[in-house]
Amino acid sequence: MADILLQIAAVLIFFSIVLGVLRLIIGKTVVDRVVAIDMLTVVSISMIALYAHLSGRFLYLDVALVYGVLSFLAVLAIARFLEKGP
Repeated sequence: MADILLQIAAVLIFFSIVLGVLRLIIGKTVVDRVVAIDMLTVVSISMIALYAHLSGRFLYLDVALVYGVLSFLAVLAIARFLEKGP
């Protein structure tokens, strides 16, 4: 049962990557593209967490946590830059 759930999670992650890249390409505004990049970072964090579970090396969860914090700070910096305008 657990193997089936892990396979379903992997398929959902794959579809999330495809949809995120499509949104990144098709996005009409800069905000759409920033949201797509943020979504892709969240999906990559879930990939890291899934890999950590599959490999049994939970050190990768610390990597995912640091990556999430850095991603959050980057989105805040970009939002601040877009708020001021060019």
